[in-house]
Amino acid sequence: MKVLWICNIVLPTIAERLGLEVSHKEGWLAGLSGTILEHRQENQIELHVAFPVGSGKLSGELHAHVIPVPEYGEDAVLYGYGFYEDMLHAENYDPGLEARIGQIIDAVQPDVIHCFGTEYGHTLAAVKACPNKERVLVGIQGVCQVIAGAYMADLPEKVQKSKTFRDWLKKDSIKMQQHKFLLRGAREEKILRLSGNVTGRTEFDRFYAKKCNSDARYYFMNETLRSCFYEGQWRREACEPYTIFVSQGDYPLKGLHYLLLAAGSLQERYPDIHIKIAGNSLVNYRTLKDKIKISAYGKYLRSLLAEQKLEGKVQFLGRLSAEEMKEEYLKAGLFVCCSSNENSPNSLGEAMLLGVPCVAADVGGIPSIFSGGEDGILYRGFGPGRTLEDVVRALSLAIMQMWENPKDRERYSENAAKHARITHDKEKNYKKMMEIYAEIAGTSKR
Repeated sequence: MKVLWICNIVLPTIAERLGLEVSHKEGWLAGLSGTILEHRQENQIELHVAFPVGSGKLSGELHAHVIPVPEYGEDAVLYGYGFYEDMLHAENYDPGLEARIGQIIDAVQPDVIHCFGTEYGHTLAAVKACPNKERVLVGIQGVCQVIAGAYMADLPEKVQKSKTFRDWLKKDSIKMQQHKFLLRGAREEKILRLSGNVTGRTEFDRFYAKKCNSDARYYFMNETLRSCFYEGQWRREACEPYTIFVSQGDYPLKGLHYLLLAAGSLQERYPDIHIKIAGNSLVNYRTLKDKIKISAYGKYLRSLLAEQKLEGKVQFLGRLSAEEMKEEYLKAGLFVCCSSNENSPNSLGEAMLLGVPCVAADVGGIPSIFSGGEDGILYRGFGPGRTLEDVVRALSLAIMQMWENPKDRERYSENAAKHARITHDKEKNYKKMMEIYAEIAGTSKR
């Protein structure tokens, strides 16, 4: 069976072989491709991967780049195809994508076309370019229209409207960022209306998919995470007790401002409280370059650090590899997912797999993968009738409950790891995907 993946990133294995920048995003795609290659003798799948690259020679070539992956055997290979797409402005749609992706489809002649992410231009192009829509499977990652509604995440109105020089220059103010999600949400709805097959993993995305297209076949399929997170176990005696780890905080949806406000209220009780955030710092303001580059959200976070007296207690760690992320999870006393909306954050799954004590907001699809009172503490986050003060108070209480009850914390750690091993079971998820591919390939040939 020939399967064509259309992705929003270059898989790390392909990027390394072709000398392209390696992305640490969507690490579960690397894990899933590895599982397919590992079972290539039994599944007989020839995996082709199309991906966006910058303008240049690679995106203009029609032949496949044969990528050996020797860790899965001498005959294990991927076939890579580049297409040009401006992913820095993913809200814009380039009609020229249809011709390029159409050429790739014609060259591969796949039995199944699997598009990851329903909000991207290349997914719409693939749906439009494929003559047989029954061959196309689109996978929901986020739900952009809902994300747009939650994007401001209780920010003060003054902050919502503010712009820095960087925001003006990049046309990327907080309001503009929200508008981009609205545009992507409109495209996502269009893609779902045109698609015959959809895969998702939460009640949240299933409801949205059916709302957009009640006739589409919805397939439930959990995600396989990056391989290194299936080994290792959090231990209380080896962690930094009052350190909170956050996987991302570089835009308002991730809710870092909620956590800073909560930490401010908790530091008298826990003077050793420390927050570590993966990703580049939003709050640097030492040099002229820092001052030019700071965003309105970054300035707001700086004001909270000063107001809550948290200087020296918050650390941005920069871009981390999977192994570096794992190290931070295991050192943390607590993992917090404080987003105003999420479908099923892989960072929460990674933390659960390792048994890190977790506190998460009860928003979006999170309750489908994380059981409050069993796997950790689920607190009432952003939503109708909830104020900023309500959310901060609920988050503060959840953190305090976790730290004040060591027996519960140990129970949560054990339960979360067991639950995540079921949700993110490599073999089970692989078999489910093979069943979906077989059904789509069989249906499309009728």
